[in-house]
Amino acid sequence: MQSILESKLEKLKAAGQENLLTEVMHGIEKEGLRVTSKGRLSQDDHPSGLGSALTNGVITTDYSEALLEFITPVYKNSLDAINYLTDLHRFTYQHLGEEIIWNASMPCYLSGAEDIRIGEYGSSNSGTMKHVYRVGLASRYGKMMQSIAGIHYNFSLSDDLWQVLQLIDGDQRSLQSYRSNGYFSLIRNFRRQSWILLYLFGASPALSDSFLKDQEHHLQTLNGHTLYLPYATSLRMSDLGYSNKAQESLDICFNYLDSYANSLQSAIKTPFKAYQEIGVKVDGEYRQLNTNVLQIENEYYSDIRPKRVARPGEKPVDALIDRGVEYIEVRNTDINPMLPVGIDNCQAQFMDAFLLSCLLQDNREIDAAECERISNNNNLVVTKGREPGLQLGTAHGEVPLAELATQILDQVAKVAAAIDSTKGGTNYSDSVKIQRSKIADSSLTPSAIILASLRESGLQFTDWALHVSRQHREDLMSSHLDEKTAADLSKQVIDSILQQQQMEESDVLNFEQFLAEYMHS
Repeated sequence: MQSILESKLEKLKAAGQENLLTEVMHGIEKEGLRVTSKGRLSQDDHPSGLGSALTNGVITTDYSEALLEFITPVYKNSLDAINYLTDLHRFTYQHLGEEIIWNASMPCYLSGAEDIRIGEYGSSNSGTMKHVYRVGLASRYGKMMQSIAGIHYNFSLSDDLWQVLQLIDGDQRSLQSYRSNGYFSLIRNFRRQSWILLYLFGASPALSDSFLKDQEHHLQTLNGHTLYLPYATSLRMSDLGYSNKAQESLDICFNYLDSYANSLQSAIKTPFKAYQEIGVKVDGEYRQLNTNVLQIENEYYSDIRPKRVARPGEKPVDALIDRGVEYIEVRNTDINPMLPVGIDNCQAQFMDAFLLSCLLQDNREIDAAECERISNNNNLVVTKGREPGLQLGTAHGEVPLAELATQILDQVAKVAAAIDSTKGGTNYSDSVKIQRSKIADSSLTPSAIILASLRESGLQFTDWALHVSRQHREDLMSSHLDEKTAADLSKQVIDSILQQQQMEESDVLNFEQFLAEYMHS
């Protein structure tokens, strides 16, 4: 019997519109700690040569002053995004002195939370709000969790493809409504199958014991001060003793845009007792933006998010409600320490085919029982995904991971073949074949390769990660950054500094007034 995915691919081909599968837009966000030449977290300010962390759109900071974040523009070709990300690293290294970009998701040695400086964004109301939000994260969850780095893969489809799919489905809604529902269908199927990404690309099977100092945990010891699990894939995506009691109470539904938005709106307006006890402004110092379950929408943690670029002063959830979903942000991607910028084009091509397969499959809703099963499967894969014979839950009982993975890859392969038939060549199909080999032989996964390298080297995690990060630094600094790109990035640095100054000079409200106005908008 023909699957829904096969039927849609066939109809696209019959309509002469198969080429629209190649009209995918990509953007990549990648974080990386600045560390000293000895592998300790940098205590220096964000380098002035990189511009304003508040207003530079391509090089900024995330939680801490030392956590760099690189943001590519949106590209039709994933390789262009990877190349631009590489250029951002090259440019950054021109302004880091002896510092190194830590090329791993789990952090360097941390002597304690006091090592982690919360990001500073200047004296404007917008900059102060960014800082206080991060103070709130520290107050609520502690600073250590905010030292973990990852990659966000942003993905969108052309309106031409949405229009053709709408015709195929015989759907009578507005394009905006159909598109938003389509993205939510993609999100639901992603959630059902995202465990396979954790298996295939998980690259955080080990970490420094300093990260969990004085905490109870279930990890084993390797090479002195390294903690790991023998079959782990992505400890970054595990709980690691991190418990978010407030968010556990949230029932965020990914079935429809309106229910998702309503859940978020409720969370940013509902007080939480433990946060009320922290207080908002104590002895003249802000501890958080408010005492609600979420300070702002971005605090909600999920491995995938529906997104819409918000206008100045507009809340993200209001942008979604008003104009619908514009793209999705995949957030479960580890930094692969073996790759110069943590991700390569083969992985990006597979991601494209995988996400398209999620879109083209059955769009049924997720109920509470399936939601729990999704969570359980993810937890199994991050902690013991490579364990021989591991079984995952389905609606029909437990099934071997390898069998389920093969079923998923069979669907992805059909999409990859359709893309290749339009673009020419076999790159997308080859990317699926590479993933099949990891299912057949778990020693080919990044997590297994990292553990094998740790064992072979005899190094503890922090020394090993510093060694590979230093090697990437040397390679990136020895490769050429073309003059046009360098000039463009330098201009963005100067423009960002001027923009921050203008924001600081143009504020008319004090921060307390600004915050009250934003929260009640």
